[in-house]
Amino acid sequence: MNHIAQSWKALLVTAALTLSPLAFAAEPATMKDGMMVDHKGMTLYTFDKDKDGKSMCTGECATNWPPLMAPMDAKPMGEWMPIKRDDGTMQWAYKGKPMYGYKMDKKPGDIEGEGKGGFWHMYRH
Repeated sequence: MNHIAQSWKALLVTAALTLSPLAFAAEPATMKDGMMVDHKGMTLYTFDKDKDGKSMCTGECATNWPPLMAPMDAKPMGEWMPIKRDDGTMQWAYKGKPMYGYKMDKKPGDIEGEGKGGFWHMYRH
């Protein structure tokens, strides 16, 4: 029995070391009930003033509409692309659209930002 357990452990360690790190990477957000949500289940939005994959939401705007931040070393995955913000930080964009949360959404499923100012929209599939 001990030999089988050791063989199994060796196999698992070998597999973990050989698989690409990207095999374990999760996309920054997912679709739930027809809308895009982050890993906490919070609704994600797009901003009509963003153009050509560039975020136009900075300063107070970014305080109210927090960007979906990406790590500095983020790589594209599927339809997701990291973009550089004016302040040098990185943000996730989906199909070329920078993604944001909304500070007035307090719990998963809230959609308080939908239609705000005529420029903010939930990302729907």
